[in-house]
Amino acid sequence: MAKDQFFESFDMSVSAIIAHKMRSLLTMLGIIIGIASIVCVVAIGNGSQQQVLKNISSLGTNTMDIFNGEGMGSRFADRIKSLSTTDVDILEQQSYVDSVTPNSSIVYQNKSFSGNLKGVGADYFDVRGVKISSGRAFSKEDEQNLNSVTLIDENTQKSLFGENENPIGKVILFNKKPLKIIGAVNLSDVIGLNSSELNIFAPYTMVMNKVSGEKYIGSITVKVKDDVDSQVAQKSITDLLKAKHGKKDFFIMNTDTLKKTIESTTGTMKILISSIAVISLVVGGIGVMNIMLVSVPERTKEIGIRMAIGAKEKNILQQFLLEAVLICFIGGIIGIVLSLLIGWGFNSISKSFSMIFSGFSIVMAVLFSTLVGIVFGYMPAKNAAKLDPIEALSRE
Repeated sequence: MAKDQFFESFDMSVSAIIAHKMRSLLTMLGIIIGIASIVCVVAIGNGSQQQVLKNISSLGTNTMDIFNGEGMGSRFADRIKSLSTTDVDILEQQSYVDSVTPNSSIVYQNKSFSGNLKGVGADYFDVRGVKISSGRAFSKEDEQNLNSVTLIDENTQKSLFGENENPIGKVILFNKKPLKIIGAVNLSDVIGLNSSELNIFAPYTMVMNKVSGEKYIGSITVKVKDDVDSQVAQKSITDLLKAKHGKKDFFIMNTDTLKKTIESTTGTMKILISSIAVISLVVGGIGVMNIMLVSVPERTKEIGIRMAIGAKEKNILQQFLLEAVLICFIGGIIGIVLSLLIGWGFNSISKSFSMIFSGFSIVMAVLFSTLVGIVFGYMPAKNAAKLDPIEALSRE
């Protein structure tokens, strides 16, 4: 019996929505916009987060950079020169370390071009995830023998040799020092390196001895073994270098810590922006309530007839509540379809990142729109259920 009454109320609710198509569509509009906003915001947040994490992954898995100074933005960071090649040697001997590469940079400018020479270790390209597009990377032997060899990036190749000329085997001058090109690299997906500059890579031993004459290095990149926790490794490296230097005159940037920070930040931003989008959903819910409140006086005869033939308060309440829920539910479905169409259009034209839709957010959006229907439809439904059947019929 209760089941039959439910289906009867459902049919009458659907009939009422169809009978007033335009009014129902305008009522749904706030719900459609609210749901589409929430789903799109979450999709944009997921897409941008994945792109940032992908860029960070290009630094290498389980890697950390050690810099001179007390911290990022330190006032006297340029004057502190504490990291040396002996630090590299000590770190290479640790059981939890997979590979180590020192880094040092020199910027040189002349009439031909402005270049950035980076002195790095033989493991640099593996540690940082830099792809060799042609030729080869330099070896430990090149590093030990101070060989004047170099790798160049795509910008350097185009600037010096053009699109089609093979640079391998050619010799370039940097600060009047000849460097033989043995390979070319692609930096487009590598975070932390400016791919718009002209970047040249050479063994750090050669750079320090033949070009700069500097005995200290700019930074050290450490790749920790996959089965080692990066936080534990960071603490061990900090304690080791602190004991060697006698004080903490360096700081470490851990890619895993950076990932967690970005995940936390983007998660907070998604919640914040979604909360703002929820406001439009609440406004849509108020619109549903207003229309339902207006429709109750218009349908007093219908309510009176139903009550006169035996319908109870709960049946009237059920009918109007179902009508409000259906309006919000259908609006939610249309909003999700709209958000998917927006996502398809965005992903077709965007090259920076893609919108990634979450099944969880879609399900939650539908449930939330249904909840809005229940909350904002209850008052009009209650008003309809409380009408006196004789008064309802006489009012008509």
